[in-house]
Amino acid sequence: MKASALHGHVDPLTWENAFFTLNSGLLSLDQHEAPLDMASLQAYDLVQVKIPSQQTAELDALSALGFRFVEGEADFVLSTDKGGRPEGIRIARKEHIPALREAASGAFAFSRFRAPWYKEEDSGRFYAQWVENAVLGAFDHQCLIAVNAQGELQGFVSLRELADGSGRIGLLATLPEAQGLGVGQRMIEAAIDWCRARRLTRLHVATQLGNLPALRLYQRCGGVIERTAWWLYR
Repeated sequence: MKASALHGHVDPLTWENAFFTLNSGLLSLDQHEAPLDMASLQAYDLVQVKIPSQQTAELDALSALGFRFVEGEADFVLSTDKGGRPEGIRIARKEHIPALREAASGAFAFSRFRAPWYKEEDSGRFYAQWVENAVLGAFDHQCLIAVNAQGELQGFVSLRELADGSGRIGLLATLPEAQGLGVGQRMIEAAIDWCRARRLTRLHVATQLGNLPALRLYQRCGGVIERTAWWLYR
């Protein structure tokens, strides 16, 4: 596939642009739309695109247009028909926000919002805001926290109810000092319980292909990979 054969359009990433102070857009490829023109790409400082990993022709064409690989992503689906309610799980409240912001800024420091495309501190700042929004019910609908017997924070998971009758994990992280204690599995169980209480039949979660601990966790909890994709930036 030649670069000129790509079809689609670019939409501005309004919220991200205000947050990062960056003129960026998201390219959506669709063969039923008009051919992609260079002017629509050049109107932005940064253009993102996410394509299914099997679309190698599109990958080659995007590379010819100057797009660079950023990261791979795996999307898992888990059933919600089994499980119980794990102990040590609470609903995050406003008073938890400072600790959650600090935890999120460290846990997701090397996401696709990293340098050289974004400023060094932008990734941590972005995910700190995400978890705060989840506690407040903005974007993600709720944030759950895992605590130990003393009530100390061990990890968190944010959740969103989708229109198709399923749920999606937005963020999931275990604090460094709680690694190896089964906290991640407890949070997955809590997420499944959250979905079941709302009669949501499936739970989706995405992670970086390079995040081996997360890949192992989701597979151990019964997750099945639905699709893989590539993120590219120009």
